Amino acid sequence: MSAWVLPDHIADVLPSEARHIEELRRELLDTARGYGFELVMPPLLEHLESLLTGTGEALDLQTFKLVDQLSGRMMGLRADTTPQVARIDAHLLNRQGVARLCYCGPVLHTRPDRPHATREPLQFGAEIYGHAGLEADLEALLLALDCLKASHVDNLTVDMADARIVRSLLDGITLAPAALAAVHAALAAKDSSTLAQLTRDFPAASRQGLLALPSLYGDQKVLAEAARVLPASSALQEALAHLQWLGSHIQGARVSYDLGDLRGYAYYSGARFAIYTPGASDALVRGGRYDEVGAVFGRNRPAVGFSLDVKELVGVAAKPALKAAIRAPWGESASLRNAIAQLRQRGETVVCVLPGHESELDEFQCDRELVATGDTWAVKAF
Repeated sequence: MSAWVLPDHIADVLPSEARHIEELRRELLDTARGYGFELVMPPLLEHLESLLTGTGEALDLQTFKLVDQLSGRMMGLRADTTPQVARIDAHLLNRQGVARLCYCGPVLHTRPDRPHATREPLQFGAEIYGHAGLEADLEALLLALDCLKASHVDNLTVDMADARIVRSLLDGITLAPAALAAVHAALAAKDSSTLAQLTRDFPAASRQGLLALPSLYGDQKVLAEAARVLPASSALQEALAHLQWLGSHIQGARVSYDLGDLRGYAYYSGARFAIYTPGASDALVRGGRYDEVGAVFGRNRPAVGFSLDVKELVGVAAKPALKAAIRAPWGESASLRNAIAQLRQRGETVVCVLPGHESELDEFQCDRELVATGDTWAVKAF
């Protein structure tokens, strides 16, 4: 095997795509800043016990592990940034009020989370700590939509569910972890026959509700149907009301509901959402409420947020035009060097053409040229 062959699902990013990714990264961070979010930069690796504190088995399996040559302790390369941000909120900021935090950096996965996915996503996310009300849920959702719109991605569909629905239906039922996982898997696959077999000994109301979930997906009519067929409980009624309220505030995107969707079930504590667009192999954005995320750090604050992979986003975002630039000759004269420096200080891109390479400009659209006019230099259009 050639020494320069990269590992599976790891790839170099070449200039055109790298430029697009960087422009999207800046656009996303600027959009979050417009909402009042503050940027944090957690480390790429931490001691393993800190990095995986309170996380599920799935994140443990996704985490690369190594030995710190200084301390001899086990360390991990982060597979998700949210636990780190929860640690920052709990132990470093320690604010009493609301904290709005955003981030953008690489994460590493031991395995791709779906076919053809990278194992090195560039994860952007935004999280709100300290407010339990629906206002924070809505702000996170609207920011996610604005981030996609700022990236020139349209034709969006917001799909919503709530972790409390399944939990309310399973309340009071004692199951072994393997049996519970099997029920979750059947619900996620909408496998009604397997679900019927697994729930045959459940209380009638819970069984009826669980068997109804695989068919409860579609537009807002789903919520009314759910209220009719699911057993009444305060948690379930509250979840349906929250979904109705959130959906009523979304504009410029289609809204759908999938009440049996269990992705992130062990992670989310309330309403969760995913945002889709044609051309993407999976959801571009996933988010929702996860109030328990800070409990393991000794500060159980309300939390809601979302994340996305900028590398995936670049595949569906509109391609930017080449940046307009000025072509200049290479030379040593002081007047030429001063003219180039002044143009760059004004924010212009000036590409000096090295001798013999006049036709090799690639990533920039040179629509003007720096030319000598007597003893001075002037910019002229082609």
